[in-house]
Amino acid sequence: MLHDTEVLVVGGGLTGLSCALFLARHGVRCTLVERHPDLLSHPRQRSLVPRLMEIYRQVGLESRIRENRVDFASSAEYVAIRAETLAGARHLPVDQQDDAARTAAFSPCSGTPIEQNRVEDLLRTRARELGARIRFGTEVRDLSQHEGGVEAHLRDLDGTGHRLLARYVVAADGGRSPVRHGLGIPMEGQVDFFRLLTLMVDADLRPALAGRTVHMAFLERPRPRTYLMALDRTGQRWVFGTTDDPDGAEPDEDACVELVRAAAGLPQARVTLRPQIPGTTRTVLRFEVGAAVAAAYRRGPVFLIGDAAHLMPPTGGFGGVVGVEDAHNLAWKLAAVVHGHAGERLLDTYEDERRPVAEFALRQALARYGSRLAQLPVTDELPVDRSTVMMGHRYRSTAVIGGASGVTAPVAVSGLCGEPGTRAPHLPLAGSGERSTIDLYGAGFVLLTGHDGQDWATAADKLPVPVTARRLEIDGAAARHGIGPRGAVLVRPDGFVAWRSPGPAADPTADLLAALTTVLSAPPPA
Repeated sequence: MLHDTEVLVVGGGLTGLSCALFLARHGVRCTLVERHPDLLSHPRQRSLVPRLMEIYRQVGLESRIRENRVDFASSAEYVAIRAETLAGARHLPVDQQDDAARTAAFSPCSGTPIEQNRVEDLLRTRARELGARIRFGTEVRDLSQHEGGVEAHLRDLDGTGHRLLARYVVAADGGRSPVRHGLGIPMEGQVDFFRLLTLMVDADLRPALAGRTVHMAFLERPRPRTYLMALDRTGQRWVFGTTDDPDGAEPDEDACVELVRAAAGLPQARVTLRPQIPGTTRTVLRFEVGAAVAAAYRRGPVFLIGDAAHLMPPTGGFGGVVGVEDAHNLAWKLAAVVHGHAGERLLDTYEDERRPVAEFALRQALARYGSRLAQLPVTDELPVDRSTVMMGHRYRSTAVIGGASGVTAPVAVSGLCGEPGTRAPHLPLAGSGERSTIDLYGAGFVLLTGHDGQDWATAADKLPVPVTARRLEIDGAAARHGIGPRGAVLVRPDGFVAWRSPGPAADPTADLLAALTTVLSAPPPA
């Protein structure tokens, strides 16, 4: 029998490993199980956007990620095209809507080119360093809920069975999510948008390029929705993907080689398939590509994150970002409840906050779909810049006090000013070199005060839940957070503003205590 755990995470991809890491960072005993024997070799997401770098920076991974970055292409060099085949004479440029210059003013982090499988390896190592228990080659066979949580029946690859008791379960088990199906939670939208067949290949396609630079090619051959994604600067390592016949048998090696040749427009090209799962001979992977959001993100003690909660086309690269942010949002809330700082109702705010974000990101992915793949538009929504999709969230829930009312789309990052429900803005810390206010978040609640806000700092020391007080000393920093010299801003562990007082209060301790207990759905202390 495995040891009991506070949280069982099901699924060892980007989202699940991130969740285990964040839980361990918060001191929560967690166990992650993944049915595959090891991480996938498929690169999938090929870069980390600034928001994910901010999040991973808070758990000590920024330098490791940069050390493992790929020598591939900066965002300024990246070339995406649309053509009939890679060898075709006409390469039409695809607008990538790169807004790195805009983002630089709002984040201490820049995007980093790195393949997802490398990121996952770093996440697994760091999560284990912080105490997470991670088991690959272990499958969840059944989950049964009971008054104290969930009993999971597990089976290893050698057939050995185990029983594990967990207080909560987080399902990060992908778009087909057996956990979601077991809970009876339907998806709302188009689940079977299409199915994707992918290969990793060694193939010298330089003759097709004819001296041109291409990093991502959206192609019409051998089928619509085909792509070739370069894995090196020389044009000799590629990821191939195309629409798959949902009812057809898996193609053999010869058929796969012909698919790649047709996409390249090189009938005689030498193509070698590479395994996509270490320790196996699996060269073909098939993925369901959907455009849907789960009808519910929670059922009792079980939560859905990542692809288990939302299916997005790859256009825009939003699926992985939204999934990691799901984990970041949920982890601190689970930790607050597990440690006795919050009431159970805090966990309801996970769906309240994250589901609208997924719906908006999905619409944005669909808005980019037609231009990338030469398909008819599937939504009337116009694309907005990527920084708004990834950092412009405005949460509305009981874990936010005084936020904007009504239903509005996320706002441009440049327009945010420390409003409740939004990401706390980035500002340099006085006398600390490259450190930012972003670096203050991640572990617990932080109270930012104006330079005359000593009363608020004194009140923070009297609270039953740890709150770290910091004074904003750089000129204009208080105003950037929407407060005066004697005001205060309460920032949640995920870096979002929970509450603020623009100026002084008659009783700072009472006001701050009331705000904190409301945000945490906790009963006021006696």
